Parts: sequence; C-alpha cells; structure tokens
Amino acid sequence: MMLWEFLLLLPLLAGSSVCFSALDCTEIPGSLKQIDASNGQVFGVNSAGNIYTLYGDSWAQLPGSLKHVTVGPAGVWGVNNNNNIYKLVGGSWQQVTGLLKQIDAGGDMFVTGVNMNDDIYCLSRPAAVSANGASGLPWVNIAGKLKYYSCGLWGCWGVNSADDIYFRFDVTPDPCEGSRWEQIPGKLSMIEVGTEGSVYGVNSAGQVYRRDGITKSNPIGTSWTQMAGFICKCKHVSYDLGQLWLITDQDKIVKCRI
Repeated sequence: MMLWEFLLLLPLLAGSSVCFSALDCTEIPGSLKQIDASNGQVFGVNSAGNIYTLYGDSWAQLPGSLKHVTVGPAGVWGVNNNNNIYKLVGGSWQQVTGLLKQIDAGGDMFVTGVNMNDDIYCLSRPAAVSANGASGLPWVNIAGKLKYYSCGLWGCWGVNSADDIYFRFDVTPDPCEGSRWEQIPGKLSMIEVGTEGSVYGVNSAGQVYRRDGITKSNPIGTSWTQMAGFICKCKHVSYDLGQLWLITDQDKIVKCRI
C-alpha cells in the first residue's frame, strides 16, 4: 500500500478504534458522553443519564439522572434533562433554584453555567458554598450569549453557538460576573478550564487543542496547540493533575498522561 493510500484510510481506522496518539494514552473501560475532573476526582454521565465517579480504577454509579455533571472547589453539581440544577450534599442530590443546561464548578468555590437560551449565569462563592436546596440562590446574569462556560484559576472561558471563543476578565469568587469579554482567535465547540488554570477544548471536527502561554499576568495566553497525534474524533475533554480525559464521538473514555 502506498503512503497516500494509508493516509486516506486513517479516518476510517479512527472510526473503528479509540485513537492513536504520540501521548501516553489508555482506554478506560466504560462509556460516557461527558466527563469532568478536578482535584483528583472524576465524574461523568452516560447517554442514559446515569452518573458515575471513579474510585481507583473502577466506576461507581451514583443515584439520580443528569445530562451534565461538574466537580471542582465548589463541590459536585449537575443538571438534568429538564435543566434543573442539583448539588451533591452529604451524599445525596439536593435540587437548588435555577435552570441551566451546562454547569461548571471549576472556579474558586463559585459556580457558572448557561441556560437553554445561552444566557450566562454565575453564583458567587458565599451562596455556592452554603447552597443546600432550602432557599433561593442569587444567580447573577452575565451579559452575552454562550453555549458553554467554564472557569479556573486565572479566569473564565466560553464558546458561543458559532463556536467563537471568549475570555471573561476580572472574574472573582465574589462578585463572580467579571468586567468584560475579549474574543480569542480560533473555533471550539466546547472548552474546559482546569482548576489550576489550564485550558483545553474540542472543535467541531473532534480535534483537541490546548491554550499555551497562560499566566496570571497574561490570562488569555498566547496560542493554541493541537494535541499532536490524535486522529480520533473527540467531543469532550477535561484536565486534572497531569491527566487529560477524553470522550470520543463513540462515548469511549480515554486517559492521556500529559
């Protein structure tokens, strides 16, 4: 077989396998459509809405049903198919006020997310910490429209319905709304900010990118780097403690050491 013939076959090979990479990657048993990792904890949900967390090398199922789950300094939160919001309190899910389709707990003990209309919200640290389902929460509406919004050590990132990428300046735990948006060159369909400040995303073609050059003085970083070697299609990514967690378009779970 000629080299060009093999290259043409690569997309087909990727569809029948998990992925090929120069990185140290391992397929993890199980099936998930979304995953989130922070501070050594890993949570995910599958296509049936079942919720799982990783204990050692095995997945343990939690009670309840969610379409999106997040773990971070603010705890473990999730939203279900009706966009109801839940927080894991004392080992059980407590519904709290508000409606979101995507939620993120990666900020400094504050919570962010977007609703079914792509409206953006955040919940400052005092309310996020004390939330227990017993009283209403003071969600703050942030100007703009996003389909995905995620926060970490140096700020918050989001993508809109056109896959445009934005960074939110001056976000603090209290208040959490920040001051202004800056559009960042590139296109991503989802983006995740690690608790320690790393930024990874996936584009509509299933390619995984890392934002480089992020520092406290330059929180928007300098450039995007495609994670070399991947020819599989991914749809979700999360990073924590040197591990890159990937969900493929076939709901397979891949862990890569970075």
